[in-house]
Amino acid sequence: MAGPNTMADGAGFTNQKFAVAIVGPTCSGKTAISMELSKLVECEIVSADSRQVYRLIDIGTAKPTADEMSIVPHHLVDIAPLDELVSAGVYGKLARDTVAEIFARHKLPLIVGGSGLYIRAIVDGLFDAPEIDMGIREELRGRLKSEGAGKLLEELKLVDPDAAKGLVPQNYKRILRALEVYRTSGKKISTLRVERTQKPDFETIQFGIVLERNELYRRIESRVDEMIAAGLIEEVKELLRRGFDPELNSLQTVGYKESIGYVQGKLRFEDMVSLIKMNTRRYAKRQLTWFRKDPRIIWLNADGKSAKSLAREIYENFESAPWALKDLTHR
Repeated sequence: MAGPNTMADGAGFTNQKFAVAIVGPTCSGKTAISMELSKLVECEIVSADSRQVYRLIDIGTAKPTADEMSIVPHHLVDIAPLDELVSAGVYGKLARDTVAEIFARHKLPLIVGGSGLYIRAIVDGLFDAPEIDMGIREELRGRLKSEGAGKLLEELKLVDPDAAKGLVPQNYKRILRALEVYRTSGKKISTLRVERTQKPDFETIQFGIVLERNELYRRIESRVDEMIAAGLIEEVKELLRRGFDPELNSLQTVGYKESIGYVQGKLRFEDMVSLIKMNTRRYAKRQLTWFRKDPRIIWLNADGKSAKSLAREIYENFESAPWALKDLTHR
């Protein structure tokens, strides 16, 4: 088997750089597959999960375990405090730097996650957004509470119809972001994305994991039950005891916002569990809708297959890939 220098010397890996991504909905088995793949190829994992970046929210975000992180290096997990906003732009810069460091160690960057905007920030490049005026940000957030997202969406349609295209009031974060950029810079975010997107200097081969709907929903319900049994409610109580604002962006997360409602006495336990399961199913559906719009993704049907067999299926795809991944040192 070739040694670790093969990528630089024989395979042309450092001249034509490729990363691999495993994407798909929550509970589709991405983490388990990535761990099995790490047994076949020298890699380091880059998390593309918009909630795993935050410290202190562990159980409800299904972070990789300490054992998993000791087996293969994981990056961009637990990197930010709860009260810090890690936008896709911020994440994209961190991820791009991390991928470059992994290439420098002559290993494969393996990007794993289900946050569509984070994946886009890696695959298609980083949008270098202007620094936002905090006064404008606070004003818009105040208007969101008093007027509602629908009113702000109507305003966005007037100033930047391209950015507003396809958005609904539920996309309030993207609506706020577009208005912040416009109010701060006087330029449309749709125009700036074209002018100021920094393209990555590597390509990414994406593999999507898909399951039959009933099986995916079964896994979701099982995971929710496991998270509650593992102490999700106690974790939420501790966060509130420490004084974290329940309205923090990081806590507007499926599993946490419903648990906060229960702890505050706004929901019965049974209703909380039902809501978490329903909202997780809806989130998985949105993830699938997002990823299915990308024709570059190679979809793998996971029905009846083990994580080991799916990892082998991804690995065997390397044979037809435009680079010599099989020259990587195996474990």
